[in-house]
Amino acid sequence: MRAFGLRTRLLLAFLLVAAVSAGTTAALTYREARNAMLQTAQDTAVTSFRDQVQQTAFGLPLQGGEDLEAVLRDIARKGKPHPWVVFAEYGSIRASSGENPVSTVITPELRRAARANPHGSFERVVKDGVPYLTIAMPMVFKASPDSVLPSGLVLYAVMRMTDEQVNVDALLMAARDGALPGLAVALIPGLIAARSVLRPVRELRRAARSMGSGRLDTRIPVRGSDELADLARTFNESAAQLECSVRELREAEERARRFASDVSHELRTPLAGMLAVTEVLDEDADHLDADTARAVRLVSAETGKLAVLVEDLMEISRFDARAAELNTDEVDVAEAIRKTLHNRHWSDDRIRTELPDGIRARLDPRRFDIVIANLVGNALRHGSAPVTVSLRTETRSPSPPVLITEVMDSGPGIRPESLPHIFDRFYKADAARTRSAGSGLGLAITLENVKLHGGTIRAGNPPGGGAVFTVEIPLHAEGARG
Repeated sequence: MRAFGLRTRLLLAFLLVAAVSAGTTAALTYREARNAMLQTAQDTAVTSFRDQVQQTAFGLPLQGGEDLEAVLRDIARKGKPHPWVVFAEYGSIRASSGENPVSTVITPELRRAARANPHGSFERVVKDGVPYLTIAMPMVFKASPDSVLPSGLVLYAVMRMTDEQVNVDALLMAARDGALPGLAVALIPGLIAARSVLRPVRELRRAARSMGSGRLDTRIPVRGSDELADLARTFNESAAQLECSVRELREAEERARRFASDVSHELRTPLAGMLAVTEVLDEDADHLDADTARAVRLVSAETGKLAVLVEDLMEISRFDARAAELNTDEVDVAEAIRKTLHNRHWSDDRIRTELPDGIRARLDPRRFDIVIANLVGNALRHGSAPVTVSLRTETRSPSPPVLITEVMDSGPGIRPESLPHIFDRFYKADAARTRSAGSGLGLAITLENVKLHGGTIRAGNPPGGGAVFTVEIPLHAEGARG
């Protein structure tokens, strides 16, 4: 499972929703239960204390003494729901049912509320970590049915709420302990939901990978009627359309290849006859008048170009049909290049060579001859002399050593916009050049022959000017295909 994959994000989202839901539910339940628990204890204590105060009679003005403390202890014994400590304040008199006559829990705010509210007040206070409920109940004179007069005597009840605090803490722990297992249990439906979502995604990935490897008949099983099922249907429909389009393109490409091959093959025989005739006419051209001789030489030249084009088309069709094969042999590379240059009469000062002896490689001599001839011929036609042919080897660990052949001319170089297309078939680097001495397939055939050896070729413009073609072929390669 990836660290931040779709499965992880789905599980995290599911757990987040579960955690928020469980936390919110637990918090609301805890708050309501806590308030209800404290409210019950508080209402019981306030009601009980009010009833006790109303049932107790005091003789005013108070003189203090043990009688008052006895009355306070009697009220304290009747405290509900827990024992009270009762305090009395009357002017400067202070008394209580406990050991200390004055309480440190009763706040000034509660005293002010007791003087302002004749019906009594209460307050929850935490002192040194202990929760208390403090109740103030003033003693009043009933002057009329609707009015009362304060007597100056105020009774206070202080009740510990430790039991309620224990219950509240237990409730909090129960809420927490209930939420954590709930999150763990939530993983199960989260995993099930993630699996139901990711299964179609995995199938889609496998199907896309299968189609990328060439199996265009790949389809995804459609399950259900949700959005993922719609995605599967859309994929299947797109795959079917793609398969149909690719089939049509392949059939059209096959027809085009067969047409080129058939036309080239059919042209070979009449071209052979035409070449024989033009050779005879060339020999007699000197005995003809000027216009006729010019026409004869033009026909002869164009027939030769047509023959070259037909041969190149047949060679290209063999590459397209995967019918081209390598017939390798161990050769002296420098000697093979010299032979190529000599056979084409490129031994003058237009050609410079840097060919160290002793470099041997497994090559197809015929196809390597075509590579060198096409590159040097291209440099002479479209570049400028002198043309330099250099040879060297290079070791690139851990790859096997390679044979590097460079052909560099002294011309203006290749335009940058033409570099990506220089090996395309029939591509013209000069848009204004409608005719050329070659077939327009020389560099394309060179590329295919280099690939057949398992090598690479690239074109560029060196800093010193001109154009350079670099061929890299493994020294002991048996070919990439064939």
